[in-house]
Amino acid sequence: MKKNTASKPSFIPTIFCNLFGHKFQVTKKVTYHVKEYTCSHCKKELTTNSNGSLTELTPKFKEINAILGRIHNARIARLKDKINASSNYPKVV
Repeated sequence: MKKNTASKPSFIPTIFCNLFGHKFQVTKKVTYHVKEYTCSHCKKELTTNSNGSLTELTPKFKEINAILGRIHNARIARLKDKINASSNYPKVV
């Protein structure tokens, strides 16, 4: 049987994070306020929840972030199209 090493960090980075704390880096910007973070040492993943605090990135939160990202990107694209359409009209002096 093959072990899944991606989900279980090695011993040394885990000890490092236990002693000195995690070093989280933004890995994905879902919206302006929601981001996904990964620890550069132990690869622990976190995300911003609805209250604005950090929570572990579970498959449920991955799905929520994907849907939220699609809605956010569609809204931004629609606003850009609206701005571009309104700027095409000639200005009345």
